[in-house]
Amino acid sequence: MMEENLPEDLANLSELDEKTLLEVLTRRFTQNLIYTYIGDILVAINPFKYLSIYEKAVSERYKCHEKKSLPPHIFAVADRAYQSMLGRLATGPKNQCIVISGESGAGKTESTKLLLRHIMELCKANSQLEQQILQVNPLLEAFGNAQTVMNDNSSRFGKYIQLRFQNSSVKGAKINEYLLEKSRVVHQDEGEQNFHIFYFMLAGISAEDKEIYGLLDPTRYRYLNGRFGQDGMVQTWCVKYAEVSNAMDMVGFEEQEKVDMMTILAGILSLGNITFETTDSDALKVSEASRGWLKATAGQFGVQEEDLLKSLTCTTSMTRGEAIQRLHNQQQGRRDSIAKVAYGRVFGWIVSKVNELLAPKVDWDVELNEIGILDIFGFENFAVNRFEQLCINLANEQLQYFFNHHIFLMEQKEYKEEGITWETITYKDNKPILDLFLTKPIGILSLLDEQSAFPQATDRDFVDKLNSKFKTAPNFEVVRNHTPLFTIVHYAGKVQYNASGFLEKNRDTIPANIRELFINSVTPLLSVLFAATISRTGTLMPRKAKLQAAEDNFNSTRKQSVGAQFKHSLAVLMEKMFAAGPHFVRCIKPNRSKQPDQLDSKLVMDQLRYNGLMETIRIRRDGFSWRPTFREFSERYNILLLKPDLPLDKSSCMSILNSTELSGWKCGSSRLFFKYWHQEELARLLERLGRAALVIQKNFRARICRRRYLSLLTEIRRQRQAQREREEREEEERRRQQLEEERKRRLEEERKRRLEVEQENLRPASPPVPLPRKKKPEPRPRSVLTVVPKPSQLAPVPRPRSKLFEATPFDNELNENVHLDVSLVLQPIDEERIKEKHLKKTNTIRWFKETQVRKLTRDGEFPSWFHGMITRRQAEDLLINKPLGCFLVRVGQSREGFTLSFSGADRCRHYMVEMQSNGKYVILGEDRAHSSLTDLVQYHTQVGIKPFMELLTVPCGQMCDQEPDYEELKAFTSSSSSSSSSSAVEHPTEDQDMDTGSQKVHLQMQRLFLPPGGNSNTESHKPPVLKRISDRRRRVEAQMEHKEDDPTGETRPFPRLYPSIRLAMREIQQIQQHFQDQIKVSSGKASSSWKRTDA
Repeated sequence: MMEENLPEDLANLSELDEKTLLEVLTRRFTQNLIYTYIGDILVAINPFKYLSIYEKAVSERYKCHEKKSLPPHIFAVADRAYQSMLGRLATGPKNQCIVISGESGAGKTESTKLLLRHIMELCKANSQLEQQILQVNPLLEAFGNAQTVMNDNSSRFGKYIQLRFQNSSVKGAKINEYLLEKSRVVHQDEGEQNFHIFYFMLAGISAEDKEIYGLLDPTRYRYLNGRFGQDGMVQTWCVKYAEVSNAMDMVGFEEQEKVDMMTILAGILSLGNITFETTDSDALKVSEASRGWLKATAGQFGVQEEDLLKSLTCTTSMTRGEAIQRLHNQQQGRRDSIAKVAYGRVFGWIVSKVNELLAPKVDWDVELNEIGILDIFGFENFAVNRFEQLCINLANEQLQYFFNHHIFLMEQKEYKEEGITWETITYKDNKPILDLFLTKPIGILSLLDEQSAFPQATDRDFVDKLNSKFKTAPNFEVVRNHTPLFTIVHYAGKVQYNASGFLEKNRDTIPANIRELFINSVTPLLSVLFAATISRTGTLMPRKAKLQAAEDNFNSTRKQSVGAQFKHSLAVLMEKMFAAGPHFVRCIKPNRSKQPDQLDSKLVMDQLRYNGLMETIRIRRDGFSWRPTFREFSERYNILLLKPDLPLDKSSCMSILNSTELSGWKCGSSRLFFKYWHQEELARLLERLGRAALVIQKNFRARICRRRYLSLLTEIRRQRQAQREREEREEEERRRQQLEEERKRRLEEERKRRLEVEQENLRPASPPVPLPRKKKPEPRPRSVLTVVPKPSQLAPVPRPRSKLFEATPFDNELNENVHLDVSLVLQPIDEERIKEKHLKKTNTIRWFKETQVRKLTRDGEFPSWFHGMITRRQAEDLLINKPLGCFLVRVGQSREGFTLSFSGADRCRHYMVEMQSNGKYVILGEDRAHSSLTDLVQYHTQVGIKPFMELLTVPCGQMCDQEPDYEELKAFTSSSSSSSSSSAVEHPTEDQDMDTGSQKVHLQMQRLFLPPGGNSNTESHKPPVLKRISDRRRRVEAQMEHKEDDPTGETRPFPRLYPSIRLAMREIQQIQQHFQDQIKVSSGKASSSWKRTDA
């Protein structure tokens, strides 16, 4: 009964009217069924609470599933887009895009994160790139989202995420950002907040770091309206800051870049506290109370205080080649303009850096497929709507047109062209509204650019121009008011815009002296930001060189107004989306109070109407959403007839369809028309054939392998028989030779004996002469036979393969001394492969010795869990009979990285540890980066390793705290003290510091990785001068590495003008204390005078 009353697909409703539609959605929402289909379109209602439908087990069920087998879900949309991109559904491989639309607060951002997560699960290939892509969203949210009256996590920018794939694995990603709401940095309406990062930073940074960056009490900052959160919210912000820092580490940001960026953000906050006061000449100057803030801002921006003051108070103009400076009275506007531009450049640089780090690392000629996910600001209608709301609502108009074009316009046009009987469905076409905005030369944006080109034009002039041009337009309404107002009738309703500030925001100019000031900043990041150019779409393009002359193309590029950039970026976006296969997610906001389990029927109905969901249901129920040409269909499905060389025409299509049991399709003059569910039925038929082909291949390959095996076995038996026969012949020949030699020896002995007898008979008789007594011979020492044990021939032992673990084909290498004939028959020895493997191992050893040794040691000793370069089998032998969680870390044999091996619940597990480009260590598949291997090990003694969540407990290989159990390390450690002491005796003067811990470890590791019998003195062949130079260089490197590893953080990255920032902070605190003392004194005097008066 519940299944009948609550259909999962609204296109199957027997009665279609607004009341029935709203009733079905309401009843599903009350049962936490927030997802509903309209054919292949997903409707999602924001629950405003956590639901258990996003767990790992649920995600696994939606991998390569059939749509009818599981309830509607956002994961199903991700799976459908991924399978379509690979060409596994109705169409061949093609780029895809997922369009998420809805009001602000309808759940678009969360839907984007869920889509990304599931797509990364689908293409999981044991690559760290997948985790890096997932970390981009929280990073961009922190810098681009803010709390508004409609949404606690509102996107104040739009983004289009392009995921690049090669076959089924992700190879890279690119972020396209649109129209960041920079004005929020300097002004927020009542009930709203600044961008999240300011609150995260002030809550999460330690007191020591606050002093370094020059941050004070959050309530002092004007750009935060002097407000901060409650204790519970502050704790949440603190956790969020740790997540943002980890996301930057995971993606690959350098530590110095993070420090420079945080210093610039602190400078923006300090800049907002600079106030001005009037002078006698009516000009404005920096007030004495804010002199400390001026000094702090200059230090944080890395510029001179005097130069910053001139940029705020003076205007520079060129007259006949001479620079003339004039005081002006627009300091507050210029101050806010600097803050907005600086923050916008930081955000643009983050996006540019992410794109650089996540760019596909493939050859330029490799063709990549793509899935795009559009998460753009929702439709907005506030009490006061400004330039940002105009652009946001224009973007939503463009998305609505894209939806209408695909669902209604293009589909019904093809029905008419192909002669299909069809009753036209009317829908609300918003093309006139787009023309009102985008038409040249009299569209709203064109008129705005025209007025922005006149320096003396005002916002009132712009509105008057609109009123005169569009007073008769059906979607424009004139507002009679002293404030510059006008009204646009959007597809989602009327919105009244306040044009105050439109021209200034559209120009978005930077004074030349301010740009020059920041280009010459000693903070490299700030210099790069202001030397960068802006593309036609508003994208920041940093230059490689730090400093650029003023004569560049910045001014010509920057002449593009904000409106023109946004217009062009929307055109580029639409071009990408029209070339891809679309998937739609329509998000619905259930109530305006952001409360769970509450649904405002009027609000939901309004959204259903202006989204055109009634018409969408009708066209999905009666229409044909899939319309391939005859050629496309026959190329894709001719395999169903099992006949080769079919013509790609209509007759073949009819033959294919008649061989199936499909019904409800129609045939036009040049293409076929199918319902949305026909794609899955045809895909199921192809899948059945695919399984059959797999069985045929399996049996065919088994037969071929069996035949080859038998032939190999016969050959081996033949060779063994021939070997035995050869050995028997050799043995027979050897015996015959021995007998012949024995016969010859006996004959020779007989001849000698006869000769001696004959000589004895011929000798004359004589008396016997006594002979001298012979000395008793001493026993000869036994000869020592050095028996070299012959290495036993180990058969290769296969290891289980898994994507989650480091997989190697065999742990013990095949011995090259196997019988030549058999080895040639079974597997030829690949000399190139052996050389390549040896080269990789050599490179890994060099990488470890040059970059990792000093980072891994403390006071010349290895951690108890480190075991050098040992094989997987040796690691498992060491972990036999060890307790659960016993672990060790070893150097990878064929890659620059480490492997963590530990005793799991049912087997020994191995995880690869990668070192990222920024020096951070990450376990492959984990979402957390660590500054050192020691930190990584310490962290996972408290937090389990995914996916089994098992903890590391005790290190393997230590009998006590001083002596490692591993034999090579034991011998190596014992020899280090003697070598270092002898070195100290030989060089008592200049080279006395050679016996440092880092140098000792370097020599230790040199001996550890040396092959048996090798010479450990690698520099013995160098001349004395080169030896001293090399020793000096190594000592300097050792000192630098030791400082980097120093937990006190003495050499951690600092802001470039840190001393100036500290002095400014003290000055601000002194001024604040002075004012507080004055207030106390004045209040004390007032109190005493009141007492005297009362007396």
